[in-house]
Amino acid sequence: KSMEYALYLGLGAMAGLIGGLFGLGGGVIIVPILIIAFELQGVSQNVATHMAVSTSLATIILTSIPSIYTHAQKGSVRWDLVTWVSPGIVLGALGGGMFALSLSGGSLQLLLGGFFILVALQMLFYTPRSGSKGEPGKPLLVAGGSGIGGISALFGIGGGSLTIPFLNYFAVPMHHVVGTAAACGLPIAVFSTLIYAGVETQDDNLPEATLGYIFIPAWLGIVITSAPSARIGALLAHRLDDRPLKRLFSGLLIVMGARLIWINLTGE
Repeated sequence: KSMEYALYLGLGAMAGLIGGLFGLGGGVIIVPILIIAFELQGVSQNVATHMAVSTSLATIILTSIPSIYTHAQKGSVRWDLVTWVSPGIVLGALGGGMFALSLSGGSLQLLLGGFFILVALQMLFYTPRSGSKGEPGKPLLVAGGSGIGGISALFGIGGGSLTIPFLNYFAVPMHHVVGTAAACGLPIAVFSTLIYAGVETQDDNLPEATLGYIFIPAWLGIVITSAPSARIGALLAHRLDDRPLKRLFSGLLIVMGARLIWINLTGE
């Protein structure tokens, strides 16, 4: 048991550090590693994937709060945008969570594999540049929010990798984009967690100490270490050249994504 807790504390520290360094939500790191950790512990694949996604989202509820607070203090959260993106996010998160629960573990892993590869390619080739489009209207913010909420709930992420390019495209200044994306992560996490925690799981393969599909020991370990290490990551980001690190992490994501696709297509 103590080894398991050490693993989750280490995972939280790593997720926070990488998240702080690259401005990524920890979900992109937490989900693939939790899938591997759960499967090594003998949890069946059908349950492990949903547990990884659910546990990741539940951690984002707490880990996003210090980030939002810091951005809000600096005045970089556009609350007017958050107000209109959030209703869409809530609808999308509820829909995405329900859709994820309807999938088998294998199908969800295939989708996750493809998604991780896309995130890696985005990190490698996407350069944030403020678009020339005017700021988005309210209907567009609600529609964008529902897409972001749906995809985030399905893949266990806080949505930064989607919200940032979306707002960026509409000429929202970059210092507002990151803070606003952080604030949008909280409603995503809260409403998708409600879906995953409230589900009546009839599965005998679930380990003890789960709330719905959320595995409490992993949640606790990640929450304890990820917030302080995210601060360290954010401080290091200003001092390091993050390009080689970004390439390394993107390569790792491509390998993890390819592994999920390979094992589910070949059955190995």
